[in-house]
Amino acid sequence: MTNLETDSKSDRILVVDDLPDNLELVEAILEGSGYEIICVQSGEAALEAIYSFPPDLVLLDVMMPKMDGYEVTRRIREDKSLPYIPILLTTAHNQPSVVRGLDAGADDFIRKPVEIDELMARVRSLLRLKNSIDEQVEILRQRDDFVARLTHDLRTPLVAANRVLQFCLEGAFGEAPSDMKTAIANILENNKNLLQMTNTLLEVYRHEAGHKSLTPAAIDLQALVENVASELKPLSSEKGLDLRLNFDADASFRVIGDRLELRRIVTNLLSNAIKFTDQGFVAIRLSTTTDETLSPPQRWVQMEVQDSGPGIAPEDQTQIFEWFRPGKHRRSGSGLGLHLSRRIAEMHSGTLNVKSQLGTGSCFVLSLPAAEMNER
Repeated sequence: MTNLETDSKSDRILVVDDLPDNLELVEAILEGSGYEIICVQSGEAALEAIYSFPPDLVLLDVMMPKMDGYEVTRRIREDKSLPYIPILLTTAHNQPSVVRGLDAGADDFIRKPVEIDELMARVRSLLRLKNSIDEQVEILRQRDDFVARLTHDLRTPLVAANRVLQFCLEGAFGEAPSDMKTAIANILENNKNLLQMTNTLLEVYRHEAGHKSLTPAAIDLQALVENVASELKPLSSEKGLDLRLNFDADASFRVIGDRLELRRIVTNLLSNAIKFTDQGFVAIRLSTTTDETLSPPQRWVQMEVQDSGPGIAPEDQTQIFEWFRPGKHRRSGSGLGLHLSRRIAEMHSGTLNVKSQLGTGSCFVLSLPAAEMNER
């Protein structure tokens, strides 16, 4: 079927109604405008068609046996793997049904009996919305792809430059004056920070694009925390901070996860705590809790990273896990580390949250499902 518009793409409309006469009427109206029409007579068939080949618009009858239009709408909206699909509900009911449909996720309503001009106007409006959103999604995809490629390409020259600068500091090209060594050391430190930010940005895009796969294994979170803490202890000692490790005695802190990714979370949370705390302490606590409301009960391993730093204002606590939302502290970085850490926690079916008050420090809480004793 040819499209009457200049665009070669023919918009696909899925029409769902349990009455064949209604399907024939709507099909006759829409086909004359160059749309590709698919007709089905049940909610189950509608979902099957959507998963097989997502349409550009769903024209959905509310009253159908077994699975009504509200349930179909709810299932479409709950499935985040589906692209955005406008849903136009048709109903002969009164205002409460409109409210229920909109709450379920429908975009618009049209009442029966359907008027041709009104139907066509609503279809055109929703297809314009669909095309606009698709264009924005594509622009974002291209932007993300560009940034990911650029970030990847930045790593090689940065690593090479850092290597040459390190050789200069070590006198490989002759002994440099002390003031030159200081300048080179500053450049090297800045380059290392830039390389770290580049690596973090690349990891964020890999996660966001769905290109990151986990390598799950049984992990002793206590051993992982102790290892990271020993590596970062010189940083805390340099600032005179008391680095404390507190673990519940005789408790098992085994989880199933990707060791490198979980290590990334622990390192980011602990290094942030040391970075933003000028005096006092940084404490890491491991404990276990059990959610008895689930069947069977779910056991959780919790890691708390608490500091005696400046704390985080309530209005900032809801934003620090977002993209490029650094804190207001003068030492705040790119705002990617916490976003990436929460993404990793969620990929492990866990959570990462913060509790903080200005002037009394912050406490970041990582919760992960505990591994069952028979999991290897």
